[in-house]
Amino acid sequence: MKLSRFFEDLMSVYRAEIEDLKSDSEGNNILKARLREKASQLPLLLPMMASNPEMLASAFHQGFIFLNPLVLEALVGKEEVRLPEWKSLSAAVRLEFWAEPLAKTVLAEPAGDRFLVTAAALEYLYRGVQSRKGSAAADADQDDDEQNEENDDRENGDLDGQYGRHGRDDGDDGDDYDLGEAGADWLAEQGFDRKE
Repeated sequence: MKLSRFFEDLMSVYRAEIEDLKSDSEGNNILKARLREKASQLPLLLPMMASNPEMLASAFHQGFIFLNPLVLEALVGKEEVRLPEWKSLSAAVRLEFWAEPLAKTVLAEPAGDRFLVTAAALEYLYRGVQSRKGSAAADADQDDDEQNEENDDRENGDLDGQYGRHGRDDGDDGDDYDLGEAGADWLAEQGFDRKE
């Protein structure tokens, strides 16, 4: 996915804004309360819509339902002057029920149409970053588990992993080799007589 300079610049400040809203000074998760507060302040923030859209866009965090990711992928590659009208995205993006009154407030403003498209694109990008982080963390955990198992095998002298996690043969290698017979063979090799 290729981001336009417009969305590339805005995305970092939007992400920082959401992260800032997530917790208080004691580390408690207070995102829902802060989002409600931000939504109630929306009419006061309208003058910042053109200069600092991320400040208002955060009021719409988790307020979009994305139906067609391909449309959004194309959208985030556009510069601000080339953004489509909000109505043109109706087949690709819907608002959550609680976000509809906020959207009406914003769309009543001259720059509201472009702002709502921008907010939807920022939220789409934010969710994509979060899911990639989650996926990368899961992949890293799996890689760590595999690496730890491999290190255990090395420490136990089992370089090809044939002895499992504990570095010894558990006897389940598919053949019916008798351990007693193996012991007798070894003793015979050492010069002892075979016991019958």
